[in-house]
Amino acid sequence: QVQLVESGGGLVQPGGSLRLSCAASGTIPGATVMGWFRQVPGKQRELVATVTSGGTTDVAESVKGRFTVSRNNYKNTLDLQMNNLKPEDTAVYYCKMQRKMTPTMTVWGQGTQVTVSS
Repeated sequence: QVQLVESGGGLVQPGGSLRLSCAASGTIPGATVMGWFRQVPGKQRELVATVTSGGTTDVAESVKGRFTVSRNNYKNTLDLQMNNLKPEDTAVYYCKMQRKMTPTMTVWGQGTQVTVSS
């Protein structure tokens, strides 16, 4: 069974930077997509950025040019470098691993809070 643990959240001023990390443990299958999602109270969880095991990325327009996602398949880690943070980036950020081929799998981390405020 796969477990995901996020770290790196916190409080930062507008214009600042944070780096989130997600570490996967357990029996990691191949052909997975890992990604970062975020959620604020009362709203649906939204995609921030994803990376396939082959390295193909998908980044939300709202963070493009400010956030960079990177994946290390050997260490089973996923990082999110967040620069020029804005108050609207405030949310709980979740790491996700998904495999769409049989056997399918979807695993979420517990989430880490990011607060952008002066």
